[in-house]
Amino acid sequence: MNLDRNWFSSALKIKGSVIPTIRSRVLWCGAFGLFVSFLSFYKIPVAAKALGGIIPSIVLGLLLVFRTNTAYERFWEGRKAWGSIVNHIRNLSRLIWVAIAELNPIHRHEKEQTLKLLVAFAFATKLHLRSQPIDERVSELVSPLQFSKLMTVKNPPLEVAFWISDFLQAKQEQGQISLYQMNELQGLLNSLVDNLGACERILRTPMPMAYAIHLKQLLLIYCLLLPFQVVEELRWWTAPAVILVSFILFGIEAIGVEIENPFGTDPNDLPLDTICNTIDQNIDDLISIETHYRRAGTYGNNLDEQLN
Repeated sequence: MNLDRNWFSSALKIKGSVIPTIRSRVLWCGAFGLFVSFLSFYKIPVAAKALGGIIPSIVLGLLLVFRTNTAYERFWEGRKAWGSIVNHIRNLSRLIWVAIAELNPIHRHEKEQTLKLLVAFAFATKLHLRSQPIDERVSELVSPLQFSKLMTVKNPPLEVAFWISDFLQAKQEQGQISLYQMNELQGLLNSLVDNLGACERILRTPMPMAYAIHLKQLLLIYCLLLPFQVVEELRWWTAPAVILVSFILFGIEAIGVEIENPFGTDPNDLPLDTICNTIDQNIDDLISIETHYRRAGTYGNNLDEQLN
């Protein structure tokens, strides 16, 4: 019963759907259908079934399917890129925390700051993809000097990746990590930058304008010709029929537009705020849990218990 209630609740939900987007054009098509019904009622010869062959339904359907599939492919590729960013940050933070030796308290502080830079990379990437300036959340993760630098560069996440790479290079030169470990860490960092590039490619490569315009023109022509095709049989039901058909067609096209850029702030975009907050929580947990073990003097004992 709960499943049925949830199903109907989702089916009737307005927020997050494309109804607010397409409502006006659907109503205009319905009004035009009602106008055609009035013309037919006053014996004006407006019925023309032959107009149905101008744009075959199968052609329009294939164009809409292609449009939606292309948009969803972009959405899913963006989600995979961000999933990869999460995994690489987790692996990179884990290896930095474990592999880099702590010879004094300063080294530990440097590691904590580098882990915060990984979180800053995620937040900076989100803001970069949304064309938003660096905000206070990033300022909490970097030094004042670094924050000032990020405010002036065109690609903040790339700058953050450079700082992390510089830290790893310094630790390798100081002998705190081996060359093998250095290559592993740099490989994970390179993968982060690759995922940043993948997101930028999705963002900077929109749907070709000519295709989008042509599809909209075909949709408009089809919905305007529809009343002339059905008015002879439906009479006063022409307007509701046109509203229904235009709602379906415009809705499918609007869904493609909604998910075409998955990095925005609309309800149908990727939950980047939640993803970044999850990364932040993961890093905090890594630092706090390990710190607790060390302060309690039970880190080794807990590890032995887990292994046994």
